Amino acid sequence: MTSDFNFVTAAATHVGRVRRLNEDSLLSRPDIGLWAVADGMGGHGGGDVASAAVVSALATIENHSSAADLLNQFEARIVRVNSELRALAKARATSIIGSTLAAILIHGAHYACVWCGDSRVYLLRNGALAQLSRDHSEVQDLIDKGILDQEEARTWSRRNVITRAVGVDDVAALEIADGPAAAGDQFLLCSDGLTAHVGNAEIAAILRSGEPQKSCDALMALTLERGGTDNVSIIIIACERDALTIRSHGEWRNDTLAAEIPDRGIGA
Repeated sequence: MTSDFNFVTAAATHVGRVRRLNEDSLLSRPDIGLWAVADGMGGHGGGDVASAAVVSALATIENHSSAADLLNQFEARIVRVNSELRALAKARATSIIGSTLAAILIHGAHYACVWCGDSRVYLLRNGALAQLSRDHSEVQDLIDKGILDQEEARTWSRRNVITRAVGVDDVAALEIADGPAAAGDQFLLCSDGLTAHVGNAEIAAILRSGEPQKSCDALMALTLERGGTDNVSIIIIACERDALTIRSHGEWRNDTLAAEIPDRGIGA
């Protein structure tokens, strides 16, 4: 057993009301404690191919013996698919075949949130919502520097420009945040098609109000009701207590690889 929890997972993806092609891809692997959302860039034959390649690579991860093993396998797949997407872009003489990535890994009673780009990961715990990821985007950098406030950022002309993505650079710079997981936790992974229309307070209220599938359906319906200007992808993971043994909260830090990973670029 790799986790101290039973997982209840709900997932949905939709092309939205404006786009003709869905460039998002989803992965749900509760059997190994891995979930991911990928949002592709590059148009037909680019963005859809990139997000599908990222998810397909992660889907090959095997059963693991430790948190460090799971993280090592995750990294190895991203290194490989980043190189493959770079080679594809070169072969097609284009510079943009890439994908954002937002993932949750859970082993024992501990989680790791890994991301690249502006797809997001949230945690609802005891009714309070926290954004675990920080957008890798130009607008977020300007907010952090105090140049824009949140209201200005919503209408800024370059609000959709991201600063990191798998496949765009020779090195895919992943970022990680980790911590203890608890019974009753709900994790939400989503592409920016959701957060463009639904605010954090609304997300929190919907997650608090129902079981994962009902919450997933409600978030999707609200997004589409408000215009659905982009592809929309949502995964909700509810952690329910199962195992009797509680493992150490330090499992992601068992070797030097895991200790070095925060905000570290990885590449072939």
